[in-house]
Amino acid sequence: MSTFKELGVQKNLIKGLKELGIKFPTEIQEKAIPVLLNSKTDFIGLAQTGTGKTAAYGLPVLQNIDASKDEIQALILSPTRELVQQIKKQLFKFTKYVDEKIFVEGVYGGEKIEKQIASLNRTTHVVVATPGRLIDLIERGDVDLKNINTLVLDEADEMLSMGFKQDLNRILKYTNGIRNTWLFSATMPNEIQRIVKTYMSANAIKVAVNKNSLVNANITHQFVKTTIKDKLDLLIQFLERRQNDRGIIFCRTKAGTQALTEKLQEEGFSVGALEGDMQQRDRDKVMRAFKNESLQVLISTDVSARGIDVNDLSFVIHHQLPEKVEYYTHRSGRTARAGKTGFSLALIIPRETQRIHDIQKELGIKFTEIFMKK
Repeated sequence: MSTFKELGVQKNLIKGLKELGIKFPTEIQEKAIPVLLNSKTDFIGLAQTGTGKTAAYGLPVLQNIDASKDEIQALILSPTRELVQQIKKQLFKFTKYVDEKIFVEGVYGGEKIEKQIASLNRTTHVVVATPGRLIDLIERGDVDLKNINTLVLDEADEMLSMGFKQDLNRILKYTNGIRNTWLFSATMPNEIQRIVKTYMSANAIKVAVNKNSLVNANITHQFVKTTIKDKLDLLIQFLERRQNDRGIIFCRTKAGTQALTEKLQEEGFSVGALEGDMQQRDRDKVMRAFKNESLQVLISTDVSARGIDVNDLSFVIHHQLPEKVEYYTHRSGRTARAGKTGFSLALIIPRETQRIHDIQKELGIKFTEIFMKK
């Protein structure tokens, strides 16, 4: 096992990592950091969420900043406001002991644009942004990206499945020039391959972590056969047995998320909803409650749960199977983070058995059928 020092990370950054309890690099960090520190190259990193990607690209980004220059030198794009805030916070913590101050700004929707413009007018070296808000700033002429040498696309597949395809293409076109592009993704759908082909060098270095297993190996996959009307009873039974465990229940629709939340709240469970029609204020409130453990279970749609990084979640439940197979990867990846174990349970009706076989085959995982007593 290598150390961060052997990978070429500066000792002031290592000091910041130590304080965060990060002593040894994860597999993606071990494979990515030396490449990103030592060569001006385009880069593709295939890795699940929860494998330490932020440090894998964040440390090289920070180490390559020339703090004496008052200009934006790196841009990191990420799918959700929550993720942008999290990345910004992590980069800030990494730089605690760095001599020259590196300034990182986060820009995202749901906050007054004027406030973000005022922040960008101060010295800024790294911008972390959601694609939509960045486009707004570019169009207003309020962000200067002509000197960036690194563009990071974090959770690239999630950005595309959330509908940011056009925004991404525009940003990639707009920043075209001498920048290097570092793309990180859990899956490689056709849309991502198209981006790689169009905007990245044919010599881009590609690194995959656990390439045989698209899904985190510490997750146990289970399914239980039930009927639509019995699903609620099954969930109640499950949650009663696991009163000390925390997790996320996934629904396909916003209405389904709200309805299930209300039913489980009536039964006295500590649950909260996260769905696309909510005000950003309410979203933040639910996320805060979930993070500080005053909420035990989150009930969410696929898009709303993007970028949720909460440790110690022991389970993910699929109230309905997701529409797309890659969504299963994103959903189940919310548990078993940072080396811990967890399990993913799908509630299926008999005619969905074939879908379970399809998911197994496509993702190279094994499901076990479980039987819950009535």
